[in-house]
Amino acid sequence: MTHSKTEPRALAWMLAGAAIIGTNGIMVELAGTPPTVSAFWRMAFAGTMLLGWVLASGGWHALAPRTWGWIAVTGAFFAADLWLWHRSILLVGPGLATLLGNAQVFFMALAGVLFFHERLGPRFLAGLLLAFAGLWLMLGSNWSTLPPQYRWGVWLGLGTGVCYAAYNLTLRRSQREAHVDQARSAPVAQVLGIAALVSAAFLGGAGLAEGAAFAIPSLKSLVVLLALAGVGHCLSWVLISRAMSHLRVALVGLLLLLQPVVAFVLDVWLFERATQPHEWLGLGLSLAGIFLAGLKGRSRLPEQPV
Repeated sequence: MTHSKTEPRALAWMLAGAAIIGTNGIMVELAGTPPTVSAFWRMAFAGTMLLGWVLASGGWHALAPRTWGWIAVTGAFFAADLWLWHRSILLVGPGLATLLGNAQVFFMALAGVLFFHERLGPRFLAGLLLAFAGLWLMLGSNWSTLPPQYRWGVWLGLGTGVCYAAYNLTLRRSQREAHVDQARSAPVAQVLGIAALVSAAFLGGAGLAEGAAFAIPSLKSLVVLLALAGVGHCLSWVLISRAMSHLRVALVGLLLLLQPVVAFVLDVWLFERATQPHEWLGLGLSLAGIFLAGLKGRSRLPEQPV
């Protein structure tokens, strides 16, 4: 298949995958379960689906103990990510919570400076300034008048970005460790599926400590949680993974910004989020900043958002 024929199809895959991810926050709110419970079932269902597909397709590979250790760390960070993000969704809404989670771009860059001796160029710094200017337009001008729980939700959203950056770094290491030999490696779906079940285990422990009830309250909740796992987690990963190798890096980064845009628009439309013109401007500036910072010295494709 030629590149000219492949790219339009890959573009459609990427747009569909990013748009699907943008609905995840909405599904969390519609699930009608406590935040830890919805996160637990998302990971339990998604891990089962991914590993079931790997086993059915005959793609399973034995992993070394060291690899299992890195995957366990990856799962722990993603459990923390979801624990924070699902609470942020319920406190500030899926739109803003998703936007704040995308601040992982900045925390990834900070990790690069601290652990890999990378340098931050003017493009990254310009993106950081744009993102903060956008957040100030959305929040800072009336920060002191916001309810304490709303402000707490903002901090939880930023904490999501920290944990998601750590997840991306450890997932990259897990995938490197998953090479069986020089010619073969365990499929990414196997690594993600195991990490998902590890996340479910951590979230289950957190839920028990909180005294949460894990029973799914209704058929509607079950359908939403299955959709969150099967469509929002697994299908979006398949679509974006297939598209990434056929598209330019800058285009991939731009298209992935559809995720917070979809989440914000759906938040306004479905939940009647009151939004002023300066907040839309702030959203645009924040997205531009995230995109600009994400281009910093990027020789690799961006991490897959999960």
